[in-house]
Amino acid sequence: MTAFIVRRILLLVPSMLIVFTITFLLMHATPGGPWDRNERPLPQNVIETLNAKYGLDEPLSTQYWIFLSDILHGDFGQSYSHYGQDVSTIIISFFPVSLQLGSVAMLVALLLGIGLGLVSALNHNTFADYLASFFSVVGVSTPNYVVATILIIVFSIYLGWLPTGGWDGVLSNKMIIPVIALALGPMALIARYTRSSVLDVLQHDYIRTAHAKGLKEHNLIIRHALRNGLIPVATVAGIAFAEIVTGSFFVESVTAVPGIGRYFVTSIAGRDYPVIIGTTLLFAAIVMLMNLLVDIAYVYLDPRVQYK
Repeated sequence: MTAFIVRRILLLVPSMLIVFTITFLLMHATPGGPWDRNERPLPQNVIETLNAKYGLDEPLSTQYWIFLSDILHGDFGQSYSHYGQDVSTIIISFFPVSLQLGSVAMLVALLLGIGLGLVSALNHNTFADYLASFFSVVGVSTPNYVVATILIIVFSIYLGWLPTGGWDGVLSNKMIIPVIALALGPMALIARYTRSSVLDVLQHDYIRTAHAKGLKEHNLIIRHALRNGLIPVATVAGIAFAEIVTGSFFVESVTAVPGIGRYFVTSIAGRDYPVIIGTTLLFAAIVMLMNLLVDIAYVYLDPRVQYK
C-alpha cells in the first residue's frame, strides 16, 4: 500500500505539468489580454509598460519557462487585477471558504444520499422507492445555480426566512441556500448508486445465507449489504466532492459567497493569468488527491482489494 501511495503521489508531478501547460497555452490562445477590460482604453505606452513589468512582452516560450520556474520555487506571481496581492495570499484567503462550504455540502449529500438510496433499495418497487427515484431524477437534472436562484426567490425574497447571500461561517444561516444548492446534485447521484448497488448486493448468496442463519436485520444491512454496496458509491462520492469544491463558482456567484470559485470566474473575465494558473493547479490537485483517497478507501471497504 505504501509503495502504491508513493507511486501515485509521484505521478502528480507530470500530471500537474500537463495541466499547467494546457492552461498556459489556452490562456494565451484566447483573444484579448489582461489590460483590455478597462472602462477606458489604456494608452499604448501604458500597455507596453505593463507588459514589460509582468514579462508579457517576452516570447511565449520565455513566458512559459518564467511562469514554470517561479511556480517550482513556490511563487505563483502577483495578481494583475489586484495590484500588490500575491496569488498564494489570494488562495489562502479565499479557498478555506470554498472548502468549508464544499465539505458541509458533501456531508449533507452523503448522509441524505446514502439514507435515501438505502430506503429506496429496502422498499423496492413501492411508493417510497418511486418517490426517492423522483427526487433523484430532479436533483441530477437541475443545475446547482438554478437551484440556488429558486431557493433565493422562494425563501429569501417571498418568505423572507433566509438572507439572499453572504458568508458568516458554517454556523450561519447564510450557508443554508448554497449548501442545499451544492448538495442536491451529488445527493441524488449518491442515492441512485446506493440504491442500485445495495439491490445488487441483496441478491448475493451470502446475504441469503446470513438470513437463513438468523442474523438480525439491521446487522445484515449495515455490516454486509451497505458496506459492500458502498464501493461504487465511494467512487461517485470522491468525484462529487472534488466537483463541489472546484465547481462551486456558479453558486458562489449567485449567493455572494467569497470563495475561490467566485474569484476564479472574476480572474478569467479579467485575464488575470497568474490567478488563473494558480487556481487551476489547485483544482487539479484536489481532483487528483480525491482520486487517490477513493482508491485507498477501496481497501477498507473491500479487503479483497489489494494494491501491489
